[in-house]
Amino acid sequence: MRHELKTIATMLFVAVLSPAQLQAQNVKITPLGSHDGEFCQNDRAMLFEDPTGVRILYDPGQTVAGATDPRLGDVHVILLSHAHNDHIGGTKAAGLNAGTCNKPQTVSAAPNSNTAEIAAAKNSAIMTSRLMTTFLNKKIQNIRGATTPECPAVGEPRATTVPTSSPCLAGRPPGATWSFKVFSATNGVEITPVRADHDNSVPRNLITDSGKAILDNDGLTAYVGDAIGYIVAFTNGLKIYFSGYRSYERHELGHQWFL
Repeated sequence: MRHELKTIATMLFVAVLSPAQLQAQNVKITPLGSHDGEFCQNDRAMLFEDPTGVRILYDPGQTVAGATDPRLGDVHVILLSHAHNDHIGGTKAAGLNAGTCNKPQTVSAAPNSNTAEIAAAKNSAIMTSRLMTTFLNKKIQNIRGATTPECPAVGEPRATTVPTSSPCLAGRPPGATWSFKVFSATNGVEITPVRADHDNSVPRNLITDSGKAILDNDGLTAYVGDAIGYIVAFTNGLKIYFSGYRSYERHELGHQWFL
């Protein structure tokens, strides 16, 4: 199953250029699929650039070729919905157009994950559930050799100026908004996590050998809290709901709805 990028681009154009927003600057939306011109069933990652310059990567997954992927550029914020390999990135793309749309070629991103690799290299703020930020802290620490701090923020709702000088964690409970703005902007992009009805067990390839042994003794899996969706309010008025839910039967733009 595949979705033609041409169709997606049309839908995005309609969403961004609704009548109420015709006079506003647009949000730039770039699907980061495994193959040019297509958005395949394995693709999850999408890059959003607010008119003020804030750049947000949603679910890096397995079709971004790590931190050196030339399509990325600056990544100020990473949103992670849950810890399954196709969202957190237990593997990463071997390169653009490697393999086929149905079976893209990947290489290992374990034991740290594609998300952790990108965050560490790009000094990104990671916004997800608090338990997942704790898990990702260790993964980024494995790369950088230093613990990952909470993102510096002021006010309530919290507001962080990007880019930050190092990767940082923005773990928030459902309903608690966090804003990200560039220094020169008056307003920021407001991101509010919401619950997602989806399993959130960590894949075994991202668990240390000692951790696997402990889990195996009791037949358990590693669970890192609730899966998370997001409502993202851009500065031009566009709002997007990321459901954080995966389904082969309902795969609308990588689980996004435009409001």
